[in-house]
Amino acid sequence: MENIQSTLDKLASQSDRRISVFDIEVVRLQNTRLTLSGRLLEESQLEALSRHFSNLKLDTDSIRVLRKGELPRMHIATNLTGLYEKPAFDMPLSSELCYGTELEILEEQGRWVFARQKDGYLGWAYKPYLAQGGAPQATHLIVVSSYGLRTQPDRESEIITRVLSGTSVSVEEIRGEWAKVVANKTGWMPLIFLRAMNALPNSIEEKRKAILEDSARMLGVPYLWGGTSGNGVDCSGFTRLLHRWIGIDTPRDADMQHAAAKPVEPPFEVGDLLFFAENGSERRVTHTGVSLGGWKMIHSSRGNNGVYMDDVQANESLKQIYVSAGSFLR
Repeated sequence: MENIQSTLDKLASQSDRRISVFDIEVVRLQNTRLTLSGRLLEESQLEALSRHFSNLKLDTDSIRVLRKGELPRMHIATNLTGLYEKPAFDMPLSSELCYGTELEILEEQGRWVFARQKDGYLGWAYKPYLAQGGAPQATHLIVVSSYGLRTQPDRESEIITRVLSGTSVSVEEIRGEWAKVVANKTGWMPLIFLRAMNALPNSIEEKRKAILEDSARMLGVPYLWGGTSGNGVDCSGFTRLLHRWIGIDTPRDADMQHAAAKPVEPPFEVGDLLFFAENGSERRVTHTGVSLGGWKMIHSSRGNNGVYMDDVQANESLKQIYVSAGSFLR
């Protein structure tokens, strides 16, 4: 029994809880029959269990596979909400979800749902903030930290909601320099703060130029662990947002971005990502920022309490924890 439990513990430690589920426990071991219960994300994990316990007759009838069959889809219906580690607002924030984000619903618990984003990231979302069905059809991205939608195409008119950076919206009407936007509410905002999805930068040069200009839009936005928007943003939420604005999807967290990016060496170009490893963390990479050319970097950090620029070579604390660089543009 001890060997069985140690094998299960090892498999659980190898499962990244941000993108996988491995919650398995022993019910009983009787002769050569091992009965297990719990939750797994995928059917393939059942096959892996069978391989690890090939010398036993395995009973897995009490194991729930979450991604099985046709699963319901929902989308975020408010302008912003949290994705949490557990189904409660006082639990740690894993990430944030802006209006229109589509979720695959894996299970429900009271007023909460355990959900999977398209990129595989998992967490708990508050169901009253969701609407049934897939993501609404979108035409534009919000390319400003935040903006208050107005009742009329006039800066003096009433604000009815706020749309946040990176949100996908639909433009219903254009009147001069103003656009009528459909988000969690419908209202007007200046066209200059929108980027049409059919007009995203194409060439690498255009993408680098856009990152240089876009990054300045977020200067001074406060640091927020798990944050992804102008309401507050963490390091990888910031780098991911800049890539989203130019039509590139990246993984959510810094270590995931490090693993997925193409390794690059100095001299760095605008848009390259610099990766760092802070002391005391189990993850090899814990922080990231965007090169503005060379070692000059813009990043969201706790040290600065937000999005600001730094020169890595002139900042001894950053210089000491630098790991490597990568890029999604090369």
